[in-house]
Parts: sequence; structure tokens; C-alpha cells
Amino acid sequence: MTESDETPRIEIVRGTPTDVELAALIAVVSDAYATETADAVAEEPHISVWERTQRGLQGPLRRDIPWGRFSG
Repeated sequence: MTESDETPRIEIVRGTPTDVELAALIAVVSDAYATETADAVAEEPHISVWERTQRGLQGPLRRDIPWGRFSG
């Protein structure tokens, strides 16, 4: 990603806001964005001791290999 893709974009589609109104909008949105990113935490999956020591499931049987591999 380039820098322009990472920065949020605000587009005014109606009205003529003053510089003070735009500054207030940017301050509020920036603060909300910073708070949200600071509070965002990915949950770590809880793996019990039983799950760590448990053997994985066996894959399906291959039907294309003959039984015992003694086909002749």
C-alpha cells in the first residue's frame, strides 16, 4: 500500500464549512480513530493442555492405492 491509501480521506459533498468547522471535524475524527486503534486488541486463542497433546485427525483413506499394495 502506498501512503495515500493508508490515510483516511474526508470529502465535503454539501455546504461550505469554515476553517474552524473543518478543524473541529478533523480533531474529533482523529481522536476517535486514535482511541479505536488503541483499544483494538486481537483475542488470543485459548488452547488447553488437552488440545496441545491431542493427536490430529487422520486423513481420509486413499482408495486409489490397492489394499496391502500387493496387486499384480
